[in-house]
Amino acid sequence: MIRNFGWNEFLILLRATEWTILLSLISFAGGGALGFLVALARTAKHKTLRWLAIVYIELMQATPVLMVLFLVFYGLGLFGFDIPPLIAASIALIVYCGAFLGDIWRGCIEAIPKQQWEASEALAFSRWQQLRYVILPQAAKISLPPTVGFLVQVVKTTSIASIIGMVELTQAGRFVNNATFQPFKVFAAVALIYFVLCYPLSLWSQALKPIEHGFPAFEHVYRL
Repeated sequence: MIRNFGWNEFLILLRATEWTILLSLISFAGGGALGFLVALARTAKHKTLRWLAIVYIELMQATPVLMVLFLVFYGLGLFGFDIPPLIAASIALIVYCGAFLGDIWRGCIEAIPKQQWEASEALAFSRWQQLRYVILPQAAKISLPPTVGFLVQVVKTTSIASIIGMVELTQAGRFVNNATFQPFKVFAAVALIYFVLCYPLSLWSQALKPIEHGFPAFEHVYRL
């Protein structure tokens, strides 16, 4: 019996949205941790670390995230690992996010004027002290708008998890459509939910202002 698309079907989509949000948070948090290490490696003094970071970033940015998902889900399965779709999608998206966030944050670190590095070096700061007390606090302000903007991309990219059977928002939309045969109503509702999730983040990204002209007085940073 064919059902009409109504409130109960919309609730199914809303429940699936919880998994979309969960996957987005896992991917962004894990990708952020990985991206931070990549950004540090990309700006390190050691050529080997910089080279490895460049290779990783270029490889991930040149590879469709769907292919990364297939490699994780089906590739590890060849070695006897039975990975649930949520875990496979999380790993793939963490690897994907780590490359892009690492490159974004690398640019923010390199945007700090050279004089800031020289001033902290004159005070005999170690490399880590330079980053912790001088460079990273300023780079963090620059990085906020593009980081929040990338989160919008992460939310939308979670839809690929439906390919391996994870019942997130897009997959739930397919199930509801198969039961109702009303694709316009179903996927209009799916699009509306994605819009509600992403549009506030887009506004937030636009509202975040880059660091004002000039940088905090070095003495103030040193007191931290």
